[in-house]
Amino acid sequence: MKTKPALTFWQIWNLSFGFLGVQVGYSLQSSQTSGILSSLGANPDHLPLFWLAAPLAGLIVQPIVGMSSDKTWTKFGRRIPFILGGAIVAAIAMFFMPNSEIVTHFMPPVLFGAGMLLFMDCAFNVAMQPFRALVGDMVNDEQRNKGYSTQSFLINVGAIVGSFLPLILTVIGIKNFPSAGKMVAPNIIWAYYIGGTILLLTVLWTSFKVKEYSPKEYELYNNITTEEKTKASFIQILKTTPKTMLQVGVVQFFSWFALFIYWVYSLNGIAENVWGTLDTKSQLFGDAKDWNGVLAGFYAFFAAIFSIFVMAKLATKIGRKTVYSAALVVGALGFISMYFIDNQYGLILSMIGVGIAWAAILAMPYSILSAVLPASKMGVYMGIFNATITIPQIVAGLTGGLLFKYLVGGSSIAMMVVAGVSMLIAALSVVFIKENKSVIG
Repeated sequence: MKTKPALTFWQIWNLSFGFLGVQVGYSLQSSQTSGILSSLGANPDHLPLFWLAAPLAGLIVQPIVGMSSDKTWTKFGRRIPFILGGAIVAAIAMFFMPNSEIVTHFMPPVLFGAGMLLFMDCAFNVAMQPFRALVGDMVNDEQRNKGYSTQSFLINVGAIVGSFLPLILTVIGIKNFPSAGKMVAPNIIWAYYIGGTILLLTVLWTSFKVKEYSPKEYELYNNITTEEKTKASFIQILKTTPKTMLQVGVVQFFSWFALFIYWVYSLNGIAENVWGTLDTKSQLFGDAKDWNGVLAGFYAFFAAIFSIFVMAKLATKIGRKTVYSAALVVGALGFISMYFIDNQYGLILSMIGVGIAWAAILAMPYSILSAVLPASKMGVYMGIFNATITIPQIVAGLTGGLLFKYLVGGSSIAMMVVAGVSMLIAALSVVFIKENKSVIG
């Protein structure tokens, strides 16, 4: 078998640079969706149901995209056409969602906003999945940790940009609360415009800078046999799912359950615990909304630092599983600490833990998996693996309202403790993963 060539730093960088733009959009969605939907008239008890759009889209779209991209060989590449197409649709949806009130005369704005959220999520998923597979396609075994750690770093840089955009726009004079008769604050609208533009530009950069391997090169580098190239049905592929993928999936379930609870309830929890308000039209709620974005930026910043300077080296030295588990424990402590902190600046300390866990969640599962997945089916298995992200979010969406109402008595900030407990279970579950020890790169 011919070994894949070692890539330069900038070649590895270009593989995931477009993911930075995708994450700008995804970060805006994560930190601002609850605020936008609340402003459009959504009931807090119903917010988890609206958030189901994201995991449902991923559950359906990513396996389809993965299988399709495995079989796609064009002059533009194997994964690139999907990345570019998804980015274009996502940007369009980003331009429309914060302007949902334009349909007031035809339908409830909150329903139109939910529809745009669904389109945005489908498109994000079309773009995201091939980025995961692209790194697995292009890097050799020795650069595996570096490839996914660099991707994690760029994802978090994008998250920082998306998270701080609303506050930056407020600082330069754009209002963070709606004008009379309007529903969505101007700074949020402009943040979505800018985020959509960054998304398009960065994905175009990756599309033009990355030259994927030809079918012959890919088969040679991955020692793909005639038997492996034989077409298999989706059901047959599911039946041959590597056990490692199922074991990592358990960790993913509790990790993403925790993250979903955090994204849905953190804004109202912070507004309630620090600013003492849940009035979505007030200046105080606007301040809480901006700070929630800032906190997302901080945890992305800490994740980026951990990804680029610590995680890859530490994983190679002491093992992926050890780093993975320890990072999730620190993240659990970050979530739980939010319940006890009523000072906005003190919450930055909580974000250190959340950021370290987020960095590990973005990199370690894919680094572990790409070492055991068959190269000829990398895309479809990465797509199937996305179910370990979407199913826990669906479960959280269906049960979150019940937990909110009956377990924590309607306290959004107490839901951060629920998130922390789920993350602790995820950390304990790492011990059951059996990884490919022959590949440490």
